[in-house]
Formats: sequence, C-alpha cells, structure tokens
Amino acid sequence: MATPGKTTRSSQPGSSRQTLSGKGLRTGAGGKGLGKGLGKGLGKGIGHRRHRKLVKDTIRGITKGDIRRLARRGGVKRISAPIYEDLRAALSQHLREILKDCAIFLDHSNRKTITVTDVIFALKRRGRPLYGFDKDTYTEKRRRR
Repeated sequence: MATPGKTTRSSQPGSSRQTLSGKGLRTGAGGKGLGKGLGKGLGKGIGHRRHRKLVKDTIRGITKGDIRRLARRGGVKRISAPIYEDLRAALSQHLREILKDCAIFLDHSNRKTITVTDVIFALKRRGRPLYGFDKDTYTEKRRRR
C-alpha cells in the first residue's frame, strides 16, 4: 500500500505514473507552461466568455467633427445633415478599393505589412497620384546604432 505524498507505480501495464502528491506539472491555461496564462476574456483560449464582443462599424470613428474639418479645409461653409452618412459610405468604398490594390502588392511581394510605397502605387494605379513621396524625397526612418 502506498503512503500519501510518495511516488507510486500501478501494477497494471499501460497505466500512467502518478506524480508527487498528485499535483502534476505546474502549467498555465492550456498546458503551455508557467507565465502563459491567457486571461478570461473573449478569444483567450479555453473557458467561459464573460463579455460578448459587439461588432461595430469602424467607419463611425470618422466623426461629424472630422468631416466638418475636412470640408472647411476644402472651402465648404455649410454642410447638410445627410451628407455625413453619404460621405462615410463613399470614404469606406474608396478605402476598400485602395486596400484591395495594396493586398495585391503584398501577395506579389510575399509580405504581410503595408508600406507607404504600397499606398502610393495603389493611388497611382487608381489615377490619383500622391506627390512628395517618391524614392528621392521619402526615406524610411531606421534606427541608428
């Protein structure tokens, strides 16, 4: 008979070995080792979901004040109320088209990060060139040692 807190082996073949006092290895969530605890929210691995994530339309982040400021810069004095939603829809469509072109460039060059040159080439391809960012003027900042 085994005493508590001691290592024992079962006499049956194929059974697993018990560990000291039954505690086993110290692991975090999902058995990934110490320091790898995943928390308790959504998308954190195993466990209860405490908060339901609401899907928001991120174009709503372009506020009424932002649109008003851009219009003022363009020389607009008064803005009708339905313009804000129409402008958000047009902006969303325009950004979607530019990002599609950028995704094509990323696939071709086997990268995952969009760079300034990708956006410049996408705008040039759409017939809206952006000046001041050619290779002579624009140099990416790099860390100096």
